[in-house]
Amino acid sequence: MKDLHQKLERAFNPRTVAVVGDKRATGYLWLNALKPFVGKVYSVQINNDEIPGIEALGIPNYMSLLDIPDELDYVVCAVRRAISPLVVADCIRKKVAAVTLFTSGFAETEEEEGVRLQQELGDMARKAGLLLIGPNCMGVYNPRLGLRQSEEQHWGEAGNVGFISQSGTHCINFSHLAYVHGIKCSKAVSYGNAEVLDADDYLDYLTQDPETEVIGMYVEGPRDGRRFFDALRRAARLKPVVVWKGGQTEAGARAIYSHTAALATGEALWNAAMRQAGAITADSLEEIVDVVKGLLYIKPGTGRRVGLVAMTGGQSVVIADAFGRANLEVPLLTPASYEELASFFNIIGGSYRNPLDAGGTLSMGFRLDNLERMLDILEKDANIDAIVLESAAVFLRGHRLMSATLLDKVMDLLSDYKERCQKPFLMILQPGHLEGEMVKIRSQFLKRGIGTFSGFQQGANALSKVISHHRFRAGLD
Repeated sequence: MKDLHQKLERAFNPRTVAVVGDKRATGYLWLNALKPFVGKVYSVQINNDEIPGIEALGIPNYMSLLDIPDELDYVVCAVRRAISPLVVADCIRKKVAAVTLFTSGFAETEEEEGVRLQQELGDMARKAGLLLIGPNCMGVYNPRLGLRQSEEQHWGEAGNVGFISQSGTHCINFSHLAYVHGIKCSKAVSYGNAEVLDADDYLDYLTQDPETEVIGMYVEGPRDGRRFFDALRRAARLKPVVVWKGGQTEAGARAIYSHTAALATGEALWNAAMRQAGAITADSLEEIVDVVKGLLYIKPGTGRRVGLVAMTGGQSVVIADAFGRANLEVPLLTPASYEELASFFNIIGGSYRNPLDAGGTLSMGFRLDNLERMLDILEKDANIDAIVLESAAVFLRGHRLMSATLLDKVMDLLSDYKERCQKPFLMILQPGHLEGEMVKIRSQFLKRGIGTFSGFQQGANALSKVISHHRFRAGLD
């Protein structure tokens, strides 16, 4: 176990990387992705037509891994499947810590030759103690080092969210979408067919990784369910783990086998195992991003009673439905709260039962003082455990709140409130038809430590799952 962890350390934090078989036809996919890498990058390419293009990138090329005059920590193999055993053999002789087989066409094809070759590669790697990642995957991502799977991925910043994905596409897409929502990866890995290393190996590694505070996963089917469950339970005791399971329908189960040769698990059995392990489940890329964002940006809390502030009557009805569907309560406030609200609330076109229909009370020049009074009342209310504020792009624009001066004042108020409020607080900002403008506004909220959600149900589901996680950790569920 110690040897495995040390080799994974070399794979995720390499000093030297070699790419075997990158070609101009694919835009030198890997060599371009590795341009910002802080260590040394080498190429191995025997096609004389390709070498000038590689050298033009400023990367030294060699005819064999064995010719590289340096110790190699990590290798990316992008050759035809029939050639891959030769590359793996050279990795073994070179004492490489880990090799990613980007190459596909193995067990996922169900072809006899593909199955045989994958088994051969696995046997070679296991016998030699070589960490084989894949095949049929995108390998390792460490943005702090500029070790990327795609040249569009962000780099240069250390994050705190680790991501493990059986799919290369989902791994890359998570890194992109998460970054937009204020989530930065510490490390990520796409592991494909999992011939040698499976999800539980990466889970154990990230559990011990000091940079990683939250772990997200996309899993199609672990090869050893018991090992995976045990690793998940160990991880969830120490860090929040959010698991997105692919292939939970009959059609999805067929698709995952042709994708990574993984076997499906029944949905009811899977969900029961996740609850027992203490993991949080998600059903899509968007949901896993929302839940991780909730874990990072919403204060811990264990109560399910929410106080809701909406801007219009219709929105107050819909937001109450959304949070009720998410297994949260929308209770009446205490008499003291209603007495205080009655002293300033404009009930013409508004209501303050819970949700608070607050638009009319705020609209006259947008009364920030009234917004603050409402939020303070909800924080003090003994019937309320968490507080939610919603607004929509149309409301913001209609009240000139998209102007820099007013928007800054609103964000300053909400940032200060979130900091001093002892209860979980989240904000829902619905874009409507103004998505482009709202992207900029959301990013400004993020800079002030407020993660926003695009819809009522998204925010409700994220809050509910975050609360369930904290209840589990507290021994309440």
